[in-house]
Amino acid sequence: MAMELDLNADIAESFGQWSMGDDDTVLKFASSANVACGFHAGDPKTIARACRAAVTAGVRIGAHAGYHDLRGFGRRALAVPPEHLRADLLYQLGAVNAVARGAGATIGYFKPHGALYRAVDQDALIARAVVDAVAAFDAGLVVLHRPGSLLLELAAQRGLATAGEIFAHRAYLPDGSLVPDGDPRAHISDPAQMIATALRLAEHGTLQAVDGTLVPSTAVSVRIQGDHAAAVSEALAAHGVKVRPFAR
Repeated sequence: MAMELDLNADIAESFGQWSMGDDDTVLKFASSANVACGFHAGDPKTIARACRAAVTAGVRIGAHAGYHDLRGFGRRALAVPPEHLRADLLYQLGAVNAVARGAGATIGYFKPHGALYRAVDQDALIARAVVDAVAAFDAGLVVLHRPGSLLLELAAQRGLATAGEIFAHRAYLPDGSLVPDGDPRAHISDPAQMIATALRLAEHGTLQAVDGTLVPSTAVSVRIQGDHAAAVSEALAAHGVKVRPFAR
């Protein structure tokens, strides 16, 4: 069987006069696009443009939802009651899906952003609120997160489809979790190391932790950024790995 891997990338993160990222470039290499939903980044015009660009590029659209925190880019841990969070997520899912429909597509998966990405692996009440929102909106959506995470466990128990991802530009602990942001080892800047991470997952189903141990991983997607998207994509192609969206 041919090796396959999904490459996902964040897009639609500009807002008003503030510009972030190069959506057109990264969409040349991604197979799944995490579209900001307007709460941590993105505005209607930006989201609409991003959805049209993703459709033109043949890239699947996913909702990248987070806390209502434009000032903090969704990276601040906010004390949001579960019922409020559920409503916030339903609002974001509905908004991005409506814009995607206007571009001729619908969203295929959900991925939490920033501080919410961390919270759903630490707090069962928050993780359940996320699962409730996704299930209420569309039980056919895939939930994308770290393999073995609390979120994916609860989503699977609810009968939702799940998919695991790793980050090409982040370092991991031996338990498969991300090295915390405050740790100087957390972020990887060497493209060769990012390529090795993607290839190791595609060819062997493992990732290398910061202590050198090889950790089995069921991830089917790798998060990429514009500064290394081309290098990772080209390396995968050179090794016979097909880049395509993960199965629903």
